[in-house]
Amino acid sequence: MTETLARDAVDVVLSELFEDRIRRAAASADHYALLWRRLARSIEGGKRLRPRLLLDAHRAFGDPHPEDATLAAAAFELLHTALLLHDDVIDRDLSRRGRPNLTGEFAQDARAAGLPRRAATAWGEASGVLGGDLLLSATYTLLARVRSDAHGQLVELVDECLYRAAAGEHADVAFGLGTAPASPERLLRMMEDKTGGYSFAAPLRAGAALAGAGPDAAADLERVGTALGVLYQLRDDVLGVFGDPARTGKSTTGDLREGKRTLLVAFAEGHPAWTAVRHLWGAPDLDDDDAGALRAALVASGALDAMVETIGTRRREVSALIERTTLPPALRAHLTDLARRLTERES
Repeated sequence: MTETLARDAVDVVLSELFEDRIRRAAASADHYALLWRRLARSIEGGKRLRPRLLLDAHRAFGDPHPEDATLAAAAFELLHTALLLHDDVIDRDLSRRGRPNLTGEFAQDARAAGLPRRAATAWGEASGVLGGDLLLSATYTLLARVRSDAHGQLVELVDECLYRAAAGEHADVAFGLGTAPASPERLLRMMEDKTGGYSFAAPLRAGAALAGAGPDAAADLERVGTALGVLYQLRDDVLGVFGDPARTGKSTTGDLREGKRTLLVAFAEGHPAWTAVRHLWGAPDLDDDDAGALRAALVASGALDAMVETIGTRRREVSALIERTTLPPALRAHLTDLARRLTERES
């Protein structure tokens, strides 16, 4: 199956699943059908990174079970969207990709209906949590349709994804609240758990497993995928403060207003320029001028330069790691190019 046909097949699986759920939900309540329609819309327009990685790995090892690979790829897209929905609730974000997210849409509905802000927020957050739960359930529904002998491995991979993603998310919240120390080493481990596992390592391993690849390939893909995930997150943390909102679809004040603990901030800690404005970091009423002062301090402290250097070093290390593997040449070339694109991306 060609790359384009494979990705189109993933969209067909997702479309059929949501059509079925929307039809069933309509028999329950209008607001429940609306929840499913919005879940369907929340999965539209994504980059399909995880399905692409799974399909690329499967194709590199022979593409023997395209139907099963399609189902698994669609399942990973559902898993990704579920975790995003929960992440938005945890971070109290009401927008994504430059428009209201599912939580924000339901909160807006409630406000328009005359509910006070607190009640409207509760309705939005409840919808976000339940929506994420429903997509996690749908992830396993699709995996149950996989007929490959690797079915058990896929279920174990998704279980491990959720375990690690929860560990990373819990650490992220703990660091932000100050209930756990956020050393550079702990921050990197958090990135490995929160992003490296489900976004890169697991989809690659799933595609290889469906193609019958052995334990050596699984070990290589685990190491490479985890390293790619850290690279992705490092660049994401830079874009979250210094990116172009028109391209990223994200505000550049959100992380600063939240007081998000990142390696970028860790590099600035202790420098006089950062110390002078640190009281602004994490302020709920942070305005654009204060955010600009924080950005200027991150530059003056050398933190931004340190991040750029770290990203460059990590990219070279990942590329060297890929070359040392025994993965198929085409997959090695693809992953090396992916490392480059992750470090150069603007969105």
